Amino acid sequence: MLSRLKLRACAWMAGVGPAVVATALFATQPAQAQSKPPIKIGFSMSLTGFLSAVGKQGLLGMEIWKDQVNKAGGLLGRQVQFVYYDDKSSPQEVPGIYTKLLDVDKVDLVVSGYATNEVAPAMPVIMRKGKTFISLFALDVNAQFKYPNYFSVLPTGQATKTSFTDGFFQVAKANGIKTVALAAADAEFSQNACEGARENAKKAGMKIVYDKSYPPPPKTTDFTPIVRALQAANADAVVVCSYPADSVGMVEAANEVGLKPKMFGGAMVGLQVTAFKEKLKGKLNGLINYETWVPDKKQMYKGTEEFFKEYQTRAKGAGVDPLGYYLGGWGYTYLQILGDAIKGSNSVDDKKLAAYLKSHSFDTIMGPIKFGAKGEWAEGRMLTVQYHDIKPDANLETWRGMSYQTVLEPSNLATGKLIFPYEKAHQ
Repeated sequence: MLSRLKLRACAWMAGVGPAVVATALFATQPAQAQSKPPIKIGFSMSLTGFLSAVGKQGLLGMEIWKDQVNKAGGLLGRQVQFVYYDDKSSPQEVPGIYTKLLDVDKVDLVVSGYATNEVAPAMPVIMRKGKTFISLFALDVNAQFKYPNYFSVLPTGQATKTSFTDGFFQVAKANGIKTVALAAADAEFSQNACEGARENAKKAGMKIVYDKSYPPPPKTTDFTPIVRALQAANADAVVVCSYPADSVGMVEAANEVGLKPKMFGGAMVGLQVTAFKEKLKGKLNGLINYETWVPDKKQMYKGTEEFFKEYQTRAKGAGVDPLGYYLGGWGYTYLQILGDAIKGSNSVDDKKLAAYLKSHSFDTIMGPIKFGAKGEWAEGRMLTVQYHDIKPDANLETWRGMSYQTVLEPSNLATGKLIFPYEKAHQ
């Protein structure tokens, strides 16, 4: 019997993607690389719709990787060309896109678009075609499919579902939290993350006093009733698992209602994006949320600073996130891994690439990565961060640094201590 994820993925197979956008080859590239056909890499990306603020970051990071590779002569003596479609932040578009990429555009390789909800519906097409597939920020997608040629670029480690809120619950336990309220969007990522939150609460010996889902936007536009219900539960801690639009809505509603648990946060996607930080500013104070990377000196690896300098130069006036901290670096990284695998295996054959990805470690601009079981990371590196001291005049220079955020977990990457309770940091 098919799981819910597989049923949804199969139902999405009717989706049809929009027109292809292909990057042109550079006429000034070395003659040897131009004499051979390009390596065509196909993918979908959310360039419009509610995920576009993140998707555009990832695409710019990918373009920087491609341009650097082509300037250096390409891969295996061939230039790299992208063929991609806008999935409009809609899972229904994804199966049609990957079918066209493989059957019509005849791309050599495919990688995923951004996010769990966009990766899952691609999997049946990928599996049927036997393609190696590196995904970008997809939570535990392969738990259902168990596809051997799947590799995840998301710093969860082996404990995928629990990773987004593990640090939150570690901090909560250390500060005597006894009860917790959970709210999650009825969407693949949010439900996976909330399942992990339940496991974390159980491990920490905490009682769940509220646990409900809500329809994601655009079906839900007013989050005040949800927050009032959370407030009425009177839990010590409130954990929200959400996507960008509802993350912003929940934070705004919490401020409007005056929600004041001892801890507030969880797995709220979108709050890592500069535009949303700029929109919310001091409303974020006290909130404890996940991050995948922050610009702390402990997280600067070979090429990290150079990449973000290039990204931020290109981002000026381009209508994309000006910093690129959430997905820009990771967009570069998952193709950096693919490129290293192509060079290491001396091939674009999917089976050879998969074998190389399984057996090697990769040094990337976002740190060392080795794949383990199910294609997830052998060791995770998810961060738990508290926002604080954000002033009304906060600007791009604020978000560029660490003055407004403290890494709480993991301990080896911690940059400071928790401000407790939430109300104290929220003043």
